[in-house]
Formats: sequence, structure tokens, C-alpha cells
Amino acid sequence: MAQEVAVIIGSGSIGVAIGRVAGIGRRVLLADYSEETMNAVAGQLRGEGYDVTTHQVDISDHDAVAALADTSASAGDITRVVIAAGVSPVQATTERVLHVDLLGTAYVLEEFGRVIAQGGSGVVIFSMAGHMGEGYPRDIEHALAYTPTAELLDLPFLAADKVGNSGAAYTLAKRGNALRVQAAATTWGARGARINSLSPGIISTPLAQDEMSGPFAEGYRNMIRTSAAGRMGTPAEVAAIAGFLLGPEGAFITGSDLLMDGGVIAAMRAGQL
Repeated sequence: MAQEVAVIIGSGSIGVAIGRVAGIGRRVLLADYSEETMNAVAGQLRGEGYDVTTHQVDISDHDAVAALADTSASAGDITRVVIAAGVSPVQATTERVLHVDLLGTAYVLEEFGRVIAQGGSGVVIFSMAGHMGEGYPRDIEHALAYTPTAELLDLPFLAADKVGNSGAAYTLAKRGNALRVQAAATTWGARGARINSLSPGIISTPLAQDEMSGPFAEGYRNMIRTSAAGRMGTPAEVAAIAGFLLGPEGAFITGSDLLMDGGVIAAMRAGQL
């Protein structure tokens, strides 16, 4: 019987928390843009009893993603895929957000959709940002979902000057990601596999802690105060829901995006924010 493999793309707090669940009883292939961060996390996981190998990857590079998929498939049956890589609007330009968060995710969905094992499942971590605003016209949403990946950034409305600042790019990318996941559910389904996404709100990670002391700190505090939960979420909570979606309990769920934000979007739509 072939070894089962869990591929964890992104070695931040949320990706690692999910990896601890998805990697139990499986060989873990940890991939990240930063070799330093990835290697440090891999060492920690090995100390916890996980069988971990590493692979440096830039998900905005198609060839690099294809190589990651091939390497993962050569290690065994890929039964879990966790995509938790990306950049934030304070870290990157409009162009970089579109290349990493939108195009990069599309590359991963496409390449792992050709190697995922029967009975396998994947989860992509997005952001509540994709649920903000009034949404986009139907033709734009259809294009975001179904345009061939190689042509995605050629769409006229994705030109940097049309998108706007990196915050607008981030919101657009996250909405586009959810649409791509729904579309990918059909191709993953043809291989007997499932793919879903999670859109967390403010989760207590090192990045969120940085934001809480940055120029947008008051906005973050206001979202937390106004939300029904009245607090930040934890990586463990995200991992618990991701584990449900990835596991047998979630076997009838595919192509879905689950918002878990403590009630921030609800407060926004109620006019409280």
C-alpha cells in the first residue's frame, strides 16, 4: 500500500496548525517561499513526531508549482492538500498580490488537481476580505472562475490600474479564489477528490499581531470589538474546521467556501461597522 502524503503549502501559523491535523499518519511535504521559515517549522514538526520533507516554492511561478506537484506525487498518494500561502496587502504591491494570491492559487488548484489521489481532499485558506463589499458583476465572476489559468492575468479588469491599490487587489483575489475553488471542484471530482476553502477573519498570528500595532490597528480593534465573538480567532480553531472539511465528516462537501470570522462580516452588513 502506497504511503499517503499531506502537502502543506505555507508554513505560517494557520498552515502549520492545519498540517498538524492533516499530517497525522501521513508523510508531510512542507512547501514555502522562505526556506528559512520552512526549515525551522519542519524541524519543529519532526520533533513532534511527524515525517517531514521540504520543498521551496514560489506559487506565482507555474513551473515551480508543477514541479512541486510532481515531487509530491512521487512521494506517495496525495490524500491531503493544504494551501495556506499568500501575501497581505501591507506586504505587497497590487501586482504581487494578483500574481501570488490569485494566479498562484489558481496554479496550485490546477496542478494538484491532476495528481490528487482518489478519495483525497484539499482546503485553501483565504480571508474574510473576499466577502466584503457588494461583490462583482456576473460576467467578471464567471471570468474569474473559468478563464484558463495561463490567461487569467490577461483579463482587462485585472490590469493593475483598473484594480486599484493592494487592498482592492486582495479583496478581488480572495473572491476570485473562492470562485476558482468552486470551479475546481468539478475537475478534482473527476478524480474522486474534493476541494473546499476557508475564509478566516482576524486570527491571532504573528502577522495579525503586527497589524495590531500598525497604521490600521484601530480598524482591526474596532472589527474585533464590534463582532459577535468579540475576540480574535486562533489557529487551532481554523485547524479544527479545516480538519472537518478534509476528513470523512466532510465527505459531502466540495466546492464550498466557509466564512469563519467571529461575525465581522455580519456586523458590516448590519451597518455596525
